[in-house]
Amino acid sequence: MSYAADVTEKPRLSEDWIALWLGLAVVVLSLVGLAGVDLLGWAVSTSVWTDLTSALGPTTKVFANIGGVGALVVTYAVLTVVLSGTAALLGLPVGRFAAAFTVVFVLAYGSWIIGSYANFAAVTPADLQKFGLTWSLKLTNEGGYIFALIAGLVIANFFPGFAAWLKDAVRPELYVKIAIVILGAFLAAGALARLSLASSLLVRGVAAIVEAYLIYWAVIYYVSRKWFGFSREWAVPLASGISICGVAAAIATGGAIRARPAVAVLVSSLVVVFAVVEVLLLPFLAQTFLWQEPLVAAAWMGLAIKTDGAAVAGGGITEALVLAKASAEGIKYQPGWMLGTTAAVKVFIDIFIGVWAFILGYIWTNHINPTAEGSKAKVAEIWQRFPKFVLGYIASFAIVLLLGLGQTPEQLAKLTGAVGEANTFRVIFFILTFFSIGVLSDFRKLWRQGLGKLAAVYVVSLFGFVIWVGLIISWLVFSGVKPPLAG
Repeated sequence: MSYAADVTEKPRLSEDWIALWLGLAVVVLSLVGLAGVDLLGWAVSTSVWTDLTSALGPTTKVFANIGGVGALVVTYAVLTVVLSGTAALLGLPVGRFAAAFTVVFVLAYGSWIIGSYANFAAVTPADLQKFGLTWSLKLTNEGGYIFALIAGLVIANFFPGFAAWLKDAVRPELYVKIAIVILGAFLAAGALARLSLASSLLVRGVAAIVEAYLIYWAVIYYVSRKWFGFSREWAVPLASGISICGVAAAIATGGAIRARPAVAVLVSSLVVVFAVVEVLLLPFLAQTFLWQEPLVAAAWMGLAIKTDGAAVAGGGITEALVLAKASAEGIKYQPGWMLGTTAAVKVFIDIFIGVWAFILGYIWTNHINPTAEGSKAKVAEIWQRFPKFVLGYIASFAIVLLLGLGQTPEQLAKLTGAVGEANTFRVIFFILTFFSIGVLSDFRKLWRQGLGKLAAVYVVSLFGFVIWVGLIISWLVFSGVKPPLAG
């Protein structure tokens, strides 16, 4: 029986709305923890490990008695029930979805566990010392996304029959949209934490972001269109993915202009691969050439590396390397200021996702692809095209920000801990996203769709322009600003 024959009813709710409500539900349940009731602490989290028995654990100590394997089982069971309900709302065959999702979850999370192995994920000299290692690929935890992507690619290209059987549960757009909604709360908590930095750093960081982003997007869009001949449908998500925060930006802006799902899938896979390459290269360049301007180096990591985890990891590596170099020269800076600057820059970049999705939705509806030739679209048409899950992203950001403003450091720490439980689910949905992207990525088909040319645009834009413009702007904004000296 064909897939179409199994779908007996039309979707009752769009994927965007489902992602919005599920993401907000996770955020709200996590915030209940502020009242002393832990509703999500059972979710499984993975630590960098050398001993597999210590790899898994529940998110909070409240549920320590269930152990790592117990947390994994409970997380799988809850996600299967909730997402099977989602499948019903989307008109999918629920039984087949649940069966396929079981395999997807096992393979995807298994890839994440492998990617968290210390020889793959350990980053700083302190990490290497902690685990007694002499080497590491320094992929960070986000290297697990690459392992999940590779696992999916193997299935897509060597086991096409298996990939076809998994298709009901391979839904990268649904998973990443839920993750983006949760991301809003996580970024708000980070922004609140960074408000404690010197106000001059925040002002400088915002200035750097505005300058860099407006330059980045326009030039990358031009390069994609004029040099490589891509259509607007391809150029917009590519420019957004390289300019803002990669996967989330590509999905959000692709939705705003009604790009085909395959477009954001291809861009997203490239973002993660290149982010890891940057983490392996840029911190060592910063140590060699920028150790006398530590905050320039820190801001550069935030402007150049295009995923949140990789950017913060790059900031952490850079801080360790630069502080070591400065200490050898007799200069001892207080730790934390470089990493804080990187995180602040990255947080404010990510805030642009919702703003830019709205702007592009308006432009495309009224000027690029209006409903009638030569006429401007009505508000209803703009609303129809606007990716609704972005509203969830904005709402979750606003809720956490309003809850945190004016709070004491102790209260902020409690809020950050609560949002951390929601962030555990963001990570899980990102894992599912990258595995699903891999399963949908048959290289023979993707090459015909222009994967090679897309990668060429990324290489030219990132290494020929984005990295160096980010460096120049970081220098103009942060040059001469130093972290306080230790003691």
